[in-house]
Amino acid sequence: MIDAKEQRVERPRGEARQRPYYSGKKRCHTIKTQVAVTPDGRLGAVSPSVPGGAWHDLTLLRGSGLLDRLDAGADEGAMLDRGYIGVRKDRPELPLFLPHRSCRGRPLDDEQVGDNRLIARYRIVVEHALAQMGRYQALRQVWRCDVGRHSRAVRAVAMLVERRAAVVPLKTYAMA
Repeated sequence: MIDAKEQRVERPRGEARQRPYYSGKKRCHTIKTQVAVTPDGRLGAVSPSVPGGAWHDLTLLRGSGLLDRLDAGADEGAMLDRGYIGVRKDRPELPLFLPHRSCRGRPLDDEQVGDNRLIARYRIVVEHALAQMGRYQALRQVWRCDVGRHSRAVRAVAMLVERRAAVVPLKTYAMA
């Protein structure tokens, strides 16, 4: 399961330096990190931190090369959220599970709603892992240090979460 986490960052000085960090979605300056979690709640991969406004989730996934590590022959796949809608064009051979999207004038039918519920039931693992990472103040508050050091802080927190999950595992979910 793959998802991205945004954290607020102090606004950089100068318009040219602050423009890539402004996230229109969050209406503030952010820095973004992508996290991959295994179905049992263990952290599989953490991407380097990038400016939150200039990088879409799908662009970050393409740049991280995470999908290249998956083996289609071994039935390895990924569950993603709606931020990764165009990824099937890049890797059609991989089993990728994305929720259905409704369009204007075309709501989801009952089968699509059921599929979205099933995907959400399994994707909650990545949300819980991100919540565990968010328990640490370094990732909860506004990042006031040099943005180049953010990747190291996220990796350190990921290591702490991983060690804690080894002792006290996250809630497990039945596989379908």
